[in-house]
Amino acid sequence: MKIPFSPPYIDQSVIDEVEATLRSGWITTGAKAKELEEAIAKLSGVQAVLTVNSWTSGAILMLSWLGLRPGDEVIVPAYTYAATALAVIHAGGVPVMVDVGDDFNISPDAVRKAISPRTKAIIPVDIAGFPCQYDAIRRIVRDPQVVRQFSPSSPVQHRLGRILILSDAAHALGAFSAKGRRTGQEADVTIFSLHAVKNITTAEGGAIALNLPAPFDNAKLYSELRQYSLNCQTKDAFTKNRAGAWRYDITGLGFKCNMPDLNAAVGLAQMRMIDLLYHERKRVFDGYVKGFARYPWAILPKEEDEEGRRTSYHIFALRIAGISEAQRNCMIDSIARQEIAVNVHYVPLPMLSYFAKLGYDIKHYPKAYELYACEISLPIYPQLTEAMVNAVVSAVVEAYGSLQTSGKVQH
Repeated sequence: MKIPFSPPYIDQSVIDEVEATLRSGWITTGAKAKELEEAIAKLSGVQAVLTVNSWTSGAILMLSWLGLRPGDEVIVPAYTYAATALAVIHAGGVPVMVDVGDDFNISPDAVRKAISPRTKAIIPVDIAGFPCQYDAIRRIVRDPQVVRQFSPSSPVQHRLGRILILSDAAHALGAFSAKGRRTGQEADVTIFSLHAVKNITTAEGGAIALNLPAPFDNAKLYSELRQYSLNCQTKDAFTKNRAGAWRYDITGLGFKCNMPDLNAAVGLAQMRMIDLLYHERKRVFDGYVKGFARYPWAILPKEEDEEGRRTSYHIFALRIAGISEAQRNCMIDSIARQEIAVNVHYVPLPMLSYFAKLGYDIKHYPKAYELYACEISLPIYPQLTEAMVNAVVSAVVEAYGSLQTSGKVQH
């Protein structure tokens, strides 16, 4: 049975929304992008959301707004996708990598130890859609000792008066953090990904949720950032397109990273059925839990914990107890021979050539390597039938059995 890893969910309502946008006479940033922003803001419980053309550009934009200077540090987990650290570098900062915990997410203890007077931001990453320990991270940045050593290097940092918490919630749109709060309410800034493989997609795209404390005005900041995302142009193309409205100004050095209406239309149609899509993802998640329950070697991902954190069901990160990286790779090859696509989330940053050349070394992040070496990401999306879920389970069980038969796994 041929099973792809993560195809987008495109039904007739998505096609109709895109077609309506094509026929509207306006396909770049306009009314559809605004509607999508409002839908994500309502879901997340924040005052303002700005859509952009990718998570990465959104993170670069926000770190640039923060005013990073050469030598400024941003703490990131070693276990994440490359964009988390690359955005810091593009914005002029230095990524300080720390290890993670058993839930794949950044370790608050490691964060605390990594803070220095040069630390300007922390980027927790909600791996697989399971939220980080934001209560603990907030306590750290508000600790009087940490606040006293904070050394602001820009006007924005002076106004904030502490380290910024910028959540990488690329996987976590719709997830719940502690005490039932939606992802987006836990950090100063939260950035969601709307990439083609995400739960809600715009083909390519991202969404910046603003939740900054006073004296910041999030609605006003939204307007400033919207202009910033359009080359700091005082009028967007939609406004300029009106009769007699041609005059504009450029007020600063901005970016060009806005989201077109054509992309927003896909995400807007999906947002209208988000409850259904998440119900179906949970169905697949539960199917895997049931399928692997009787195998002691299968370490299942968390769905919810005692604090009320609940996954978005973006990735089913299965771990195989007692195997090496090479054995995991053998299992993936075996599964692929049955035409079932699985993945690995993620290769830790220090193991990637670019970061290794910068001097990062995986030996300093033992938990990140331990998780990576035995992890297999299974397909999880609404189109998977019960028969397909069972086929995936059977393929994984068979692949593990092959290791046992060959004597590669010790009992």
